[in-house]
Amino acid sequence: MNDTALAHPDSPLARRPAAVTTAFVALVAAVGCGIVETAVRGARTAGDIADIGALTAGWLLRTAIYLVVLGIAWRMLRGERWARNLLTVGIGVLGTASLVVEPVRMLAAAGTGVFTDMSAATAFLALTRAGHICAVFVAIPAMYTPSARAWFRPGHGAGRAG
Repeated sequence: MNDTALAHPDSPLARRPAAVTTAFVALVAAVGCGIVETAVRGARTAGDIADIGALTAGWLLRTAIYLVVLGIAWRMLRGERWARNLLTVGIGVLGTASLVVEPVRMLAAAGTGVFTDMSAATAFLALTRAGHICAVFVAIPAMYTPSARAWFRPGHGAGRAG
């Protein structure tokens, strides 16, 4: 039996569903996009010495968030229901909202004129942000497929015997 197959749901030998692995990989991809975006934004402002404190604080905060998300995603991969629920609210709702607010504000302030002065770096950041959002939109639904829901039931996943 391969990793994507499921034993009988009541079996202690049940294997992790592919949807749960997909959700984990998508969450890692989302974190990767966040790291790339942070690095590019940091490189763009690195010449401004006045902002070095804000840059460092931002890096430290984002690093802490990314490490926490990866730790919780690891627990979700093992079948911990609380981790799935926390990721759903934290990444699926709050994280997505934080990714969407800035571009919506820019469009509201400048309208479609925001695209006329777009540099290559800004376009790359926009693509990275879109990749980040898409990864989240893959991860969250994957955690709620029928096979994934069975994985997160008590007695399965990390809580199963053996």
